[in-house]
Amino acid sequence: MSEKTRYTDAELKEFRALIEDKIQKAKADLELLKSAYMNDGNNGTEDTAPTFKAFEEGSETMSKEANTQLAIRQEKFIRDLKNALVRIENKTYGICRVTGKLINKKRLYLVPHATLSIEAKNMQK
Repeated sequence: MSEKTRYTDAELKEFRALIEDKIQKAKADLELLKSAYMNDGNNGTEDTAPTFKAFEEGSETMSKEANTQLAIRQEKFIRDLKNALVRIENKTYGICRVTGKLINKKRLYLVPHATLSIEAKNMQK
């Protein structure tokens, strides 16, 4: 049997669902980050769990800059996930851009926007 050169349509569909779910969660996290650094004084935590209130008070010490960096990273993550959806459309998803081999399925479940196999990633070190 020859080595698979791409994931099947069924597998791609499965990855699409995983990625779309991650995009929704990432967008929600991004909204939380943005609201945390936009509402300085009252963060509207009166009716939320005490743990969240403690987190909010703790975040007073976290600089706006750190919060902004987190938001920028989150936006990049969302962009990377959306690019992965494009690769699914093109049926090039899951193919290492260095080796041309399929990226291990377990890696893609953990890092669905990966474009490098572990083999290629290790070569970069």
